Amino acid sequence: MKPDRDLSSGSRVLASVGRVRTRQRASDRVYEELASAVSDLRILPGASLSETDLADQLHVSRTPLREAIARLVETGLVSVVPQVGTRVELIRLYDVEQARFVRESLETAAFAVACANPARDVAPLRYLLAEQERCHERGDVDGFFAADEALHEQVFAISGYLGAWQVMQPMKMHLDRLRRLSLPQPDTIRALIDEHTAIVDALEAGDAVGGRERLVRHARRALEDAPALQAQYPEYFAD
Repeated sequence: MKPDRDLSSGSRVLASVGRVRTRQRASDRVYEELASAVSDLRILPGASLSETDLADQLHVSRTPLREAIARLVETGLVSVVPQVGTRVELIRLYDVEQARFVRESLETAAFAVACANPARDVAPLRYLLAEQERCHERGDVDGFFAADEALHEQVFAISGYLGAWQVMQPMKMHLDRLRRLSLPQPDTIRALIDEHTAIVDALEAGDAVGGRERLVRHARRALEDAPALQAQYPEYFAD
């Protein structure tokens, strides 16, 4: 199953953020929507970005749009070449590995702290596991990805270091694109749910050692799948 959503297709893939009433800056809302669209492959690697089309879809002016694009350039997800244009960068496995290292290091540390928390409550994690099962049953890949993210975020919340989860998001988007690309593969979601269940079981039991082993294997799954994904989608990869 090959992703086919791209701004160049003319389909509307972005949500309007300019008409949302909030105290959040327009450029922040634009950045969050564009970053989300790139990381979940609504906008594909290598896609050209037109300021006119983006402004039309997002219902914003050029100023906040350009500020948001500048932030995406800093993350390495977008490039702007004078006289050529703006495009989404291809997936680089070096960037993915850097992101994997950061995520694995922070999440295993957060998991250990969460295991030591006597007031740890895994009920929200059990709910998210059930939501993942529901998404799997109805073939809702987008819903599964959201519930997957929420489960890992909750581990950080239980540890008391939710800020660490938020700090790593810009780098983690490189890894997220590879993760998202792997989801339509046969049996991938089933395997991920089983891994999530084992991680939650370990947290409930306070098993920091066993949980760390499961988290490490889980964090490295996407890179293990990379060669097959690169062979299947060579146009999305830079190396």
